[in-house]
Amino acid sequence: MNRVMALVVLFAASVAAPTSSTAEPLSGDAVKKLVGGKRVYLSTPYGVELPLQYRANGSVRGDVSGISIASMFTPRETGKWWIAGNQLCQQWPTWYDGRKFCFTIEPRGENAISWQRDDGMTGTARIE
Repeated sequence: MNRVMALVVLFAASVAAPTSSTAEPLSGDAVKKLVGGKRVYLSTPYGVELPLQYRANGSVRGDVSGISIASMFTPRETGKWWIAGNQLCQQWPTWYDGRKFCFTIEPRGENAISWQRDDGMTGTARIE
């Protein structure tokens, strides 16, 4: 795993915690409508948000250049995203060593979601 993704994993792991849920996971079509063409900001406990731009053409652009230490590494990358069943999947060329991850998404009010990755990691995000 490259160093910037180690930083992202550190941030994500620090927000990973079991969540009690009363909302139902969104369908694949609902997830596609929710994130397609939008920017998703992953929350961290440090007050820093990690932005991901989900383009309608199936590409996703990550940019952690706003985190000062990340500027020393690979702060930006463009990967791909798609819907598989009722999950949002994504894969980056080098981030996470190119590993594919899929996420179950639940609504958390207007323009907010919680997510659970297929390895059990969880978190929240806002959508613009």
